[in-house]
Amino acid sequence: MSGPDLHPECASLAPLLGVWVGRGDGQYPTIDSFRYTEQLSFAHVGKPFVAMSQKTRDAINGQPLHSEEGFLRPQSDKTVELVVAQPSGILEIDTGAIVSTDDGLELDLVSLEVPRAPSAKLVTEVRRRLVVSGDDLLAETWMAAVGIPIELHLRAVLHRE
Repeated sequence: MSGPDLHPECASLAPLLGVWVGRGDGQYPTIDSFRYTEQLSFAHVGKPFVAMSQKTRDAINGQPLHSEEGFLRPQSDKTVELVVAQPSGILEIDTGAIVSTDDGLELDLVSLEVPRAPSAKLVTEVRRRLVVSGDDLLAETWMAAVGIPIELHLRAVLHRE
């Protein structure tokens, strides 16, 4: 049994659809550098959005590290909005352009707002970059937090399952 057709407004995001797995490296001035495994999934239900689910684990001991859930919302002007919720109490509202390439797409998203729960750490800016090239996905995240200017925090190379 097949699912619903992809909503026409989501056609430019079709190269993202599926489950992606791989490894990444993380760093930030306030923590020790680390290696992780990641599963990043993009799915649709026929509506004008693509759901995103991300889970990471420590590459050495397999312990869970982070997860987040969100939605990519393509707009008629070839931009996209990303709304993300993290269990740490941090939310993101990002926007950027959808750039189609010969074998995939590129999204470069910057935060418009980073609201947070009262107990969450202060994150003031986020930038995310997703580059699909065939069955490979580069996922990068920059962050400005706890008084430190924006810098690369996470970089993973994932492969479509």
